[in-house]
Amino acid sequence: MRLAFSTNAYMKFPFEEAAARIASFGYDGLELMADVPHAWPAGLLPGPKKAIREAMEKNGLAFSNVNAFMMNAIADHRQPYWYPSFIEPDEGYRRVRIDHTKRALSLCAELGAPHITTEPGGPIAPGQTRQQAIDLFVEVLKPLAEHAHKVGVGLLIEPEPGLLIETTDEYLEVAERVNAPSIGLNFDVGHAFCMSEDLPRQIKKMARHTKHYHLEDIASTRVHHHMIPGLGAIDFREVMEAIHRTGYDGWVTVELYPNVDDPDGAARQAYEYLLPMSPAPILLA
Repeated sequence: MRLAFSTNAYMKFPFEEAAARIASFGYDGLELMADVPHAWPAGLLPGPKKAIREAMEKNGLAFSNVNAFMMNAIADHRQPYWYPSFIEPDEGYRRVRIDHTKRALSLCAELGAPHITTEPGGPIAPGQTRQQAIDLFVEVLKPLAEHAHKVGVGLLIEPEPGLLIETTDEYLEVAERVNAPSIGLNFDVGHAFCMSEDLPRQIKKMARHTKHYHLEDIASTRVHHHMIPGLGAIDFREVMEAIHRTGYDGWVTVELYPNVDDPDGAARQAYEYLLPMSPAPILLA
């Protein structure tokens, strides 16, 4: 396993500074936000792309993932992470999410990152049945999966409490219908804990689908609020051992976007807590 940190905690810093700070705490990877202020694909010119590559090389970092879930650039009044969604009733607004995801996939390939993560369909709209929402989500995913395959990167779905696909088991319903080699699962440990999933069991069950992990802690109430690992109720030693037993050798990314006022403290504390958690040393390379 390789340990990374998401730049969505560093939204108050330019990318170059965020990369340097993340590397300074010992991380050898980072998750790039395909969003403002770091790498909004629709407005990312060649100069900033070059600066991103140079910052990664300078700090000895690799990309763990490109996060295309958040869309702060759109600044939707309802919620800046989930909207616009893949299942918006309005076709034109739905297209904003689709086009953003396609651009993020192309950016991911251009930068040499392995995959992007995206939302699991968004919230079900008033008057929309779950089956209608699933059918629409599958319909919009198919051409995106084809594009991901064409450019040679993965398109990972991230189940989230309150959205169309909430659990790792529900992910299978969509993945089986899309039936594309580029589709995979972003297993967010905190989200699964919120949904009362048996973490060791689901980690094992979903191993062949899981291409990336997000880590954050959650309080014993299981309310969806990201906390620094070690401050909540998740047994991370159990989690890391379960991941290790699957033979997974990819990235686990710490995602602490609520900590924008002290990302350094969050990144340092998470690294120091998680590093010894695996039964075998985490390979930081």
